[in-house]
Amino acid sequence: MLYKEYEPEILQKLQAIELKILADFANFCEEHEIDYFGCGGTMLGAVRHKGFIPWDDDIDIGMTREHYDKFLALADNAYDGRYRILNAEIDPKFSGMLSKWYRVGTLFRDKDSMVTGYKAGIAIDIFCFDNVADDDKALRRQAMSAWGFGKLFILRNISKPTVYVKGFRGKVTAGISMVVNGVLRLLHVSPSFLYRKADKAAQKYKDVETDRVAFLFDPTPYTSMLKRSDIYPTQFLAFENIKLRFTNKPEAYLEGRYGKDYMTPPAEDNRHNHPPMELDFGGEE
Repeated sequence: MLYKEYEPEILQKLQAIELKILADFANFCEEHEIDYFGCGGTMLGAVRHKGFIPWDDDIDIGMTREHYDKFLALADNAYDGRYRILNAEIDPKFSGMLSKWYRVGTLFRDKDSMVTGYKAGIAIDIFCFDNVADDDKALRRQAMSAWGFGKLFILRNISKPTVYVKGFRGKVTAGISMVVNGVLRLLHVSPSFLYRKADKAAQKYKDVETDRVAFLFDPTPYTSMLKRSDIYPTQFLAFENIKLRFTNKPEAYLEGRYGKDYMTPPAEDNRHNHPPMELDFGGEE
């Protein structure tokens, strides 16, 4: 089924299925002693709305590297094969520096998925927060290397990625994206090469004890950076009808990502989600 925007009942049904997936995820992590924290719109929704942001259509979960690697090692085929992992290492057509944990038998394909050809079901998104340098100059070198190669990886596969800027700036961004895509293809640069370079930069301090961790592949590289002491110990907060783990200082993350007025919802024309090109609930109710 093709969607340009959600009908209210479709979005509500999608959120309900995602909440079931999230409950299974949370139970799995507790069973296997895997720590995690809601991030992005999921953290903002928990703090501001006690659940989903009303127009949001995805779940965002963060993990530090040690827990992320453990989850990936254990969670594929979890619940007797009802769930699978998807990331760029599993399917080179997947264009993102994250992993998805999706419900087998469902289908959720956005524009990027249609362009590159990968398929995934209704999922939660899992972001790895890697150790980053405590020295600011070293951090900038690490961040710009990871972020730059990460963006080139996406642009190698997608000439017109989804961007959330409008007007002249949006047109310029689209034009640059198409040029970069063309150059990378002309030079026969492989997506896997760019992915490995980005991942290597992100994990540069994997074996070093650092005070800070970050997911370095946001639209800007520093919006998802936290002190470990702001994350641990994680705490439980209400998210709809379940209890979910979040950082122990949510305001540190939310202010850095959304600004100090994060409790004020944006104007309607600044709200966005990710309506799929294809959506199949797979008999889920």
